[in-house]
Amino acid sequence: MKSITIKGSKRESVGKVATKALRNADKVPCVLYGGENVLHFSADEKAFKNLVYTPNVYTATIELDGEKSTCILQDIQFHPVTDKILHVDFYQLFDDKEVTMEIPVTLLGNAPGVVTGGSLRFPKRKLKVKALLSNLPDTINADISKLEIGDKLFVRELKVENCAILHPENTVVAQVRMSRAAVAPSETEEGEGEETTEETTEAEA
Repeated sequence: MKSITIKGSKRESVGKVATKALRNADKVPCVLYGGENVLHFSADEKAFKNLVYTPNVYTATIELDGEKSTCILQDIQFHPVTDKILHVDFYQLFDDKEVTMEIPVTLLGNAPGVVTGGSLRFPKRKLKVKALLSNLPDTINADISKLEIGDKLFVRELKVENCAILHPENTVVAQVRMSRAAVAPSETEEGEGEETTEETTEAEA
């Protein structure tokens, strides 16, 4: 899995006054959990751009005073009006411990059912998985190239090596439903057939 480096500085004071001063300086107060000690630090708000504002999932390498820790973003708080980042929590990862993360799903291929007028539904754009850090995938591929109208792609059909998907096997990842575009032609044909029959009967009479 790809990683983004965030350079920060340890915080000596964690009070409200110090926190407000950090935010006024366009810095974000952060907390790192999961290690021997809880670490409080701050980093420039712009450093979070590629970690937060993206559909992809990354681990974060937190660099504090020359020391590096591999983490995942656990929680983030935004200002309710300006959407400015107010606070970020990270959780430290270790090579020998499994971690649970939500991984984006990538659809592969073209569903034949969509070509014939069906509507594609994609209810599970991310799936929660559990694996060692080294086995976490950047994305989970889901092949929809065989889905006809009415077909569904289930979690049990996905293949992810060295990684457990934490959803029931019958969870629907994608499906092709009947749409008006697919129903209309057949209805039109039936209507035309009825009119022809009536006209024929009248002519014969």
